[in-house]
Amino acid sequence: MSRRYVSILASLVLLFTLFIPAGAQAQGQNSTQHDAELWNALKPLDTVISFMNTGAHPDDERSDLLAYLSRGKGVRTASLIANRGEGGQNEIGTELGNGLGIIRSRELIEASKVTGVKVFHLSQETDDKIYDFGFSKSKEETLSKWGEEVAYERLIRLIRTYQPDIVMPSFLDVDTEHGHHRTINALTLKAFEDAADPAVFPEQLKEGLQTWEIKKLYLPGKQDNATTSFEIGMVDPVYGKTYPQLGEESRFLHKSQGMGRVLPVEPRTIHLKLENTRGTVPEKETTIFDGLPYDLREYSKTVKSAPAVSMLLSKLQQQFDSMIEEYPSRDAVSDDVYKSLDTLRITQKLVLHSRLNKEQKDDLLHRLSIKEDQLKTVAKVSSKLQEKVTVDNNVLVQGGKAKVTVTVENNGKQTFKSLKAALNLPKGWTASSSGKSVNVKPGQSATQEFTISVPNKAEYYKPYDESVIQADISYRVKNTQVNHTAEPAETVAVLPEVAVKADPENLVVNTKDVRSEIPVSVQLKNNTAGAVQATAGLDLPAGWTAVQNDLPVSFQKQNEEKTVTFTVKPPAQTEEGSFELKPYAKVNDKKLSTSVQTISYDHIGTFYYLYDAKTKGVAFPLEFDRSKKIGYVESGFDSVSNELRAVGMNITSLSEEQLKSADLSEYDTIVVGIRAYLSRTDLLQNNARLLDFAKNGGHLVVQYHKPDDKWNAQTTAPYPLTIGSPSIKWRVTDENAKVTMLQPDHPLFNTPNKITEKDWDNWIQERGLYYPSSWAQEYETFVSMTDPGEQPFTGGILMADYGEGSYLYTNLVWYRQIQGQVPGGYRIFTNLIDYTKN
Repeated sequence: MSRRYVSILASLVLLFTLFIPAGAQAQGQNSTQHDAELWNALKPLDTVISFMNTGAHPDDERSDLLAYLSRGKGVRTASLIANRGEGGQNEIGTELGNGLGIIRSRELIEASKVTGVKVFHLSQETDDKIYDFGFSKSKEETLSKWGEEVAYERLIRLIRTYQPDIVMPSFLDVDTEHGHHRTINALTLKAFEDAADPAVFPEQLKEGLQTWEIKKLYLPGKQDNATTSFEIGMVDPVYGKTYPQLGEESRFLHKSQGMGRVLPVEPRTIHLKLENTRGTVPEKETTIFDGLPYDLREYSKTVKSAPAVSMLLSKLQQQFDSMIEEYPSRDAVSDDVYKSLDTLRITQKLVLHSRLNKEQKDDLLHRLSIKEDQLKTVAKVSSKLQEKVTVDNNVLVQGGKAKVTVTVENNGKQTFKSLKAALNLPKGWTASSSGKSVNVKPGQSATQEFTISVPNKAEYYKPYDESVIQADISYRVKNTQVNHTAEPAETVAVLPEVAVKADPENLVVNTKDVRSEIPVSVQLKNNTAGAVQATAGLDLPAGWTAVQNDLPVSFQKQNEEKTVTFTVKPPAQTEEGSFELKPYAKVNDKKLSTSVQTISYDHIGTFYYLYDAKTKGVAFPLEFDRSKKIGYVESGFDSVSNELRAVGMNITSLSEEQLKSADLSEYDTIVVGIRAYLSRTDLLQNNARLLDFAKNGGHLVVQYHKPDDKWNAQTTAPYPLTIGSPSIKWRVTDENAKVTMLQPDHPLFNTPNKITEKDWDNWIQERGLYYPSSWAQEYETFVSMTDPGEQPFTGGILMADYGEGSYLYTNLVWYRQIQGQVPGGYRIFTNLIDYTKN
């Protein structure tokens, strides 16, 4: 036996004599005062098992099960999600695409704080290849757009990084499921073998990752095929809620998706089917942990070839159990946690010098590293250490400076010796500080200030990256070294000195009536800490001119906003096609052309989406009757009215008061926005007035709704109209699906625009959602389309005469086409709302 080994054992004996449990078990069990923060830190010491749940979109996580595993059992849990949910709908604001993806990503992070879950994404940045391109019905389409190699490499990388013992996808690979869900299921099943195969993505191993053997793979099951079933509907005394209720508490934070339900206390049985395993388990398991060492005591039995290591592991678990029994006494736990850290670190050294083989060492050291991090959290919480990182200006610019203050408060009974803070900053950033290490006694606090300098070529803010400012706080309690990482509570972002945005960002030039002059505004915002001089201008396409360009703009303070309006002149013979106008600001010889969208909600905080500033233009012929008056019932879920108003249509957004009492007969057409029956109670209350409007000679156009959007199949429309359910079955997701016009000679396809097959080209995301499944015979059908291999849908446009007027229901996704500047979307929708009953 080496001298080093003997020295480690001698230190261990000394530690064991010092570790005396505080004996607070009775106090913890009988206390009615619960401390959820302390329990959240302590409970993970109960087990060495890790669990990973895989899904496609934010909100795909199995919240009830994860709450049970993490909060109820202390299992280290993670959600691995593919994309950012960019293709979804937004029930709290107007953000779509990348802006919505940022919201949904942050909602998932906040939701996971409730359930104690670590979040990973395959998608790494805005406009990532693994993008939520909308609903898909197949794995093949999904992988063709994501890139199978890219998606799978990232999945294997994250599994090898997190090293879960148990993995479970949220959804099955069945034809009733979203294609994205099916894809993640298939990749997860495949990864069970491949994550352990050194021949799969060997470059990851060269980077320092190790292969990883998932021990058990589960699928969501049913009572008749489950290999294990267990109850999670019990009330947890610490939280005063059941685990499904905790799960729903987290789901309420997915506000952009309208998630969350109020649940009663009631039984909830989880059924899981064991799909694959590397161990021996009974045919009918008692728990999902069967066949796995549950804690360090059980793990110690797997390393009997290293008796000293085995003994240490067992002793460590005894120490962990004692601290758990001391709950809710923070002081008692604080007395013991630092001794456990010492024991653990000696165990790590002993493992390194033991005769265990490399595979055993790597696995055990990985688990001990996790326990070390957990003990550091226990130390911080039980010692009542409060840390705060603040920045005097959360918006930074290239070449700028800021002051960072790190404050540590000691509200416990331990003395923090040699406490010091250091900043972790990106490469090229610098920080200066005159602070020295200090001893912080109970009841005292310590503050350290830094001045940071941002490089002239610092990267701009990226919403999915870690915070650019992190503080590493280190200290000793007696002779035990501990460190924690903290970051500012608010987002710190490097933004362009002056952000610019074009208004409008979308521009349609009607080649049937080209305007001689078009006003284009450039909105500018000063992100620097003080005064700055800039020059605003527009880069124009060939043939376009500006009456005046390069205008001076002066700012006096940060966040000051100014707008400069330019008059641009398009060519008289503007050709059909796409074009761009690019706004810019010149500041100190830098030409800046970046837009910054601020995304701020109470439940997630403030974040930013940076993108290239431009006016995205498209030119095409569009006929419409300028004299027609159109009323629009806004839902808050689309901006179609603004886009149509911009091309010159006479559109009035109808207020609650107008819906209730105005003379609707002054309008030729009234359009109802997507899902407006859900978002506007006044629409439900005044729906009869809209039907009377049609009955008395008006034309009423209603855009798509979900079946549960307060839609009454018998009374919402003038004749029965049922929206298909389940919604997954009633959609055409292929945006290039062939469209057959069933009545090509009908005025809907000829007035005022002659609709041809060309108008169905270049659609984006999908054709239609939430198709009607049945309708009364009074309705006529006008289009037929289908996804590959399915029966055609004919209900995409339904219209019926109603009294003196007409009623049209359409579930085709006009808002995506019009907001996405698809010419055919404009032309066909214009015909739908321009229709007049003969």
